[in-house]
Amino acid sequence: MGSLGGEDRRQPEARGRRPRFLCLHGFRTSAEIMRKQVVGKWPADVTARLDLVFADAPFPAEGKSDVDGIFDPPYYEWFQFDKEFTEYKNFDKCLAYIEELMIKDGPFDGLMGFSQGAILSAALPGLQEQGLALTRVPKIKYLIIIGGAKFLSPTVAEKAYANKIACTSLHFIGDNDFLKTHGEKLIESCVDPFVIRHPKGHTVPRLDDKSLQVMLRFLEKIEKETSEHASTDVDEKEVCL
Repeated sequence: MGSLGGEDRRQPEARGRRPRFLCLHGFRTSAEIMRKQVVGKWPADVTARLDLVFADAPFPAEGKSDVDGIFDPPYYEWFQFDKEFTEYKNFDKCLAYIEELMIKDGPFDGLMGFSQGAILSAALPGLQEQGLALTRVPKIKYLIIIGGAKFLSPTVAEKAYANKIACTSLHFIGDNDFLKTHGEKLIESCVDPFVIRHPKGHTVPRLDDKSLQVMLRFLEKIEKETSEHASTDVDEKEVCL
């Protein structure tokens, strides 16, 4: 696992700090692969405005990776599933693992996910709201969902999407992504989402001029809110003193 920037993560929050995101990679890839996918494609003036922490999933890949020959191993997966994508193995262990990451390397403002990591990221605010996950960490405030979808398992879906996803979210939808239809359904479950559409498939896309404008509006919103939260925290501490 690695982090962008060399800031001391134990320093108290200060005005103007960067929003901190835990980044969950795709199925049978890794933290290092996602770092290359994001930092290697997005402009430096975008990634520099976010404090990104890339984490490896808890389980070694149990089969061939789609990126074998493109990116070097090792490869990891967050949990396992059946052919219909409705039965999951090690799902509870995965949720516990993510919570431990957030305790160890947090606090985090939001989650960024790609593919399997995006499906997980989008479900976690609802599961947290229901008291079924992330009960020992601050509320997730922001989401960046790249090639995401809703869980198909009714037992997970009825809990994760019991209410609309209220936290500020940014979604990437590829015209040729095999998950496009599922990604559109996820957007319908979000309150006032930011949406970036691109012509590619199931990938982390580069940002063209139009996409960059949406990204910048999203960043401005969460930076303003993060700064306001930090100011409130400082004011409360001063009152306590």
